[in-house]
Formats: sequence, C-alpha cells, structure tokens
Amino acid sequence: MKVCKRCVLDNKSANLIFDAAGVCNYCNNNTTNISNIDVAFDQLNLARTISKIKETKKSKNYNCIIGLSGGVDSSYLAYLAVKKFGLKPLAVHFDNGWNSNLAVENVHNLVSKLKLDLRTYVIKWDEFKDLQLAYLKSSVVDIEVPTDHFIMATMHKYAHENGIKYILNGCNHASESIMPSGWNFPKEDLANLLDIHRKYGTLQLKKFPSFGLKKRLFYQHIVGIKQVYPLNYLDYKIDDAKDILSNKLDWKDYGGKHFESVWTRFYQGYILPKKFNIDKRRAHYSSLILSQQMNRGTALELLNEPPYPVKNQLEDKEYVLKKLSLSRDEFNQIMASPKREHGEFKTENKYINIWTSFFLLLEAFIFYISRPKQAAKYFKYKFSTIF
Repeated sequence: MKVCKRCVLDNKSANLIFDAAGVCNYCNNNTTNISNIDVAFDQLNLARTISKIKETKKSKNYNCIIGLSGGVDSSYLAYLAVKKFGLKPLAVHFDNGWNSNLAVENVHNLVSKLKLDLRTYVIKWDEFKDLQLAYLKSSVVDIEVPTDHFIMATMHKYAHENGIKYILNGCNHASESIMPSGWNFPKEDLANLLDIHRKYGTLQLKKFPSFGLKKRLFYQHIVGIKQVYPLNYLDYKIDDAKDILSNKLDWKDYGGKHFESVWTRFYQGYILPKKFNIDKRRAHYSSLILSQQMNRGTALELLNEPPYPVKNQLEDKEYVLKKLSLSRDEFNQIMASPKREHGEFKTENKYINIWTSFFLLLEAFIFYISRPKQAAKYFKYKFSTIF
C-alpha cells in the first residue's frame, strides 16, 4: 500500500495520482487553492454578507436559518451567528430516528443557552426505514444520501415558509477539503434516490421533504434563497471551537466526525471499512493535516486503531439490526453483495445544465424588464470590453 507523503490518503482511494515527490493530486490541488486565498478579501466578504443578512430582517423574527445536528461544525456556527455576528437565526433540526443521546443533549443546551427558536422535522419512520433498507440492499456506497437530502430539503422548506433568504451552512474547507471521488454521491439527486427505492423498497414514499432539481431551481432562482458558508471565511480551528463550545455552552464531544448519529457512526466506522474498504478517517485526517490542525504522524498512528472501539461497533450492530428489523443472515448477505455504482441508477445529471441555463436566462430577462436602464448600461459595458 502506497500512502501520500503529505496527507494519509492511500492508493486504495479512487483517482489518486502521485507526483515525483510522492504527494497525491488531492494535496497538490488543495495547496493551489490555499495559495489563492486572500484573507483580507474573505473577511471583507464575510462582513458584507453578514450586513446583507441583517438588512433582510426588517419586521421578521429571523434573518437566517441554521441547521443543528449537535455536531461541532453546526454548533460552533450557531455560537458565532448569535454571539459574534449578531444574527437572529431560526434553528432547524432534522430527526431521522438515529440521534445519539449526546446529540439530543447538545442541541438542547445550544438552543437553551443561545436562546434560539427551534423547529424539529421528524421524518415518518416506517418510510425512512424502508428507504434506508433500500440503500443497504442496493449496495451503493453513499447510504447517507437520504438523510442529507432531507436535511437540505427541510432547511429550504422552513426558510421559504418564514420568508428567510439566507441559510448558514457549517460545511468548511478546514476539515472537509478532501474527499476522494467515489466515496460519496451528490446528496441532492432526487432521481437517484427514487430509483434506488423503486428497485429495492417495499413501501410507497408518501410524506418526505424533497430537494430535487426543480425545487432547487425554484428555491434558488425564484425565491432567492442563498446558502452561506461562514466557516470558510475564518481561521477555523476545530479544537478551539470545541473548547469554546464546552466552556460556554456545555457542549460535549462525541468522539468522531459526524458520530453524533448512531447510524452515521455505524456506517462510517463499520459498513464502509468492511464492505467498501473505505476508511473515511483518511479523508478527514488529511483535511486537518493540510489545514495544519493535525500532525501526520499522529494521523497514521490513529489509523492503526479501529474507527471506534470494537465493543461499541458490535453494540451498534445489534441496535441497527433490531431497529431496521434485519436478521444477521440478511445483513451478512448485504455486506457480502458486490458494490454497485450510483450511476447504474437514474440520475439528474443530464437535466442540470439545461435547467440551470434556462433559469439564468430567465433571471437576466426579468432583470432587463424590471431595470432596463441598468441593464442597458451593463450590456453596453460588456460589449465595449469585447469589441
């Protein structure tokens, strides 16, 4: 096994290419991106964005939405939004039935101490269970798609219902800059989700929040909802964030990235390594190494240990099988079945560019109709630069 000399990705990762120095293409691409960062510009951009968000409040109770999972990224972002940015966010939590007790406690403490209003969307369990079973049986790699798809749908749903134009998103480059291709799949692809369920599900999906291409275009181009990623404009250090959350908000660490969910913990720590030979810690640790938050030697030592204690893995396995009504034999058959690609099922890919182009043209037309003088000046300037 060959391991990158800078991060800890190995040659099991898809499309990994090493240069003459033994450094992988993910590291080299990341280094190029970092060299293009303008800190002063980012800070100015963040300040302008926050100012725009505050201007949208007017008579409304909230000026933005933030999703709370109980994890470090969303929790720290909520803290910043209230205590540092002076925003009034509506907190949204998606309950898929897999929250750990620690996640529930963290969300409760955050909402209480930051004085946030909380909306919790509880998915219909029998339908969601059937969808998760369909993903397991399909043998595609990213069985987190249903949860992440519904989270995005829920956030936009509540934003639209409350007239909110900005969603604060905790995704960030500091801890998530690296993810090998083939280790996940676009979460918003509703066509893929429905086709997998159509082939392997048993129940009809009647009540669930969807976030397919048409809805995305509607929310983005008609309603005008924008996603903002504040952590990307800051020198985000996870250990510092955890200290602040622990000291100020009684937040408790859950021991692994996204391990606030029992399902995610079992998926990343058991199913991925054993069925797909994927250890997502390699991507997570590599991101932290490149953002200078983890020593490479420490990462390599941690990778010699199980993703989380074997005893806890076995406990989670029993819990998951019972909750999904799966026998051990059925689960073993699923684990032994060959991997399938998401692309073997229907996707929205071929429609994305067409519809996106249509809505961009529509936006330009509306802008021209509503502000003809400004549009004329803009086009006159563009043509003068061309000719």
